[in-house]
Amino acid sequence: MDKVVKQDWQALTELTRGRPIVVERVRLAEQGIAIEGAFELPRIAQLAAEDQVFVAAFVRSHGSIKEMEQVFGVSYPTVKARLNRIAAMLEMVEVVEMTRPRLQPDRGEVLQRLKAGEITADQAVAELEGG
Repeated sequence: MDKVVKQDWQALTELTRGRPIVVERVRLAEQGIAIEGAFELPRIAQLAAEDQVFVAAFVRSHGSIKEMEQVFGVSYPTVKARLNRIAAMLEMVEVVEMTRPRLQPDRGEVLQRLKAGEITADQAVAELEGG
């Protein structure tokens, strides 16, 4: 079944020729649940099939350009140029630091930092009081 799915996906990719795709129905096969709406595919799924294969090979090689040279039989500059072209098509994910609840600092750690002169007595008291 995997082979059929891959062929279908490649056919869909060729059919759309890089144009945006909106998925309108998703079915969770095991639960028998269908969800309808407008779902945009991830940018990586919008790449041409050969670029998706290239990205998958790059990940499988743990980012080794040397291994990519061997697998695809191309030079270092060719691998870099293709990676740069693909990277330009992928929207970078902006990482936003999430605020986590402040945990009570370890008393021993605070005292050790105070003893080492890393913080002042006032800072140590503020940390221990949760300030």
